[in-house]
Amino acid sequence: MASADQIKSLLKSHLDGDEERFFSIAMQVAANEARKGHGKLAQEIRALIDDARTEGGAAVAREPVSIARPRGELAELLAVSHPKIKLAEMILEKRLLNRLERIIREQRHIGKLMSHGLRPRQKLLLIGPPGCGKTMTASAMAGELGIPLFVVRLDGLITKYMGETSAKLRLIFDAMEQTRAVYLFDEFDSIGTHRGVTNDVGEIRRVLNSFLMFIEQVKTTSLVLAATNHPQSLDAALYRRFDDLLEYKLPSRLLIVKTLKARLSGYERVKVDFSEAAKASAGLSFADLARACEEAVKDRVIHERDSLTTEALVQAINERTSFQKDQAYSS
Repeated sequence: MASADQIKSLLKSHLDGDEERFFSIAMQVAANEARKGHGKLAQEIRALIDDARTEGGAAVAREPVSIARPRGELAELLAVSHPKIKLAEMILEKRLLNRLERIIREQRHIGKLMSHGLRPRQKLLLIGPPGCGKTMTASAMAGELGIPLFVVRLDGLITKYMGETSAKLRLIFDAMEQTRAVYLFDEFDSIGTHRGVTNDVGEIRRVLNSFLMFIEQVKTTSLVLAATNHPQSLDAALYRRFDDLLEYKLPSRLLIVKTLKARLSGYERVKVDFSEAAKASAGLSFADLARACEEAVKDRVIHERDSLTTEALVQAINERTSFQKDQAYSS
């Protein structure tokens, strides 16, 4: 039967209206019964959960519940949102998209996997240039699963006082056990820098050691994502703590065209040679392409031009390219 802690958690999640948490704990109870050899009971529990999650054979769409809003000290450490975006709305390289879809499938069948002593992929390391979809992936995963997205506030996490950051990090990992969500450590190299660098400070080493310990021990149904633009800076010990490594790249010519068309699809009289625009876009990220399209549309509106032309779009793209070169030079 369910443990005392599970019963209390079931009651608390029910009283708080946190259905996802309630179903997650119920699935854990089913998994425990299956491991004890109570296969029939486990199957009955899973069937009840499946029935509760469906209505007339179709999945019931549910709004995220307010219980996910962090309180107290956690409010300074976690920024919460309830994304609606789905993977289908992202433009990604096919192989990367397939891997993300596999992760989502495993998460949707988490109870079935756990009942067989298996765990889904849930600790993911996202690497690649800025503006290529790492943060949006976290939003899409939350949107696909209907759970909140918590972004770790690094400014609230990292302090100069010995041991304080590690204590705050423990609060975050404890929250993962209490509320099923997507937890994103963005700019992860801020805490994951390898321990051999000459300018390393003792507190950051302690933080990294704490993170390694916490992520190794975490037993949760939440998704833990770490994203970085500088994978070469990460400590080697981090890589084996993650279930999967997802690499993001600058868009190919084909994906550039798809992005430009998608960004301009809602506007009339777009007279653009997308092949020519794509040639001018080499080296830009998805975010840069979106910004260039926005700038071209704004210019058209301000000057009341009849249509958006190839020349206008290429000009906006070239301005974005120059901006990126200036940024690279100044850094």
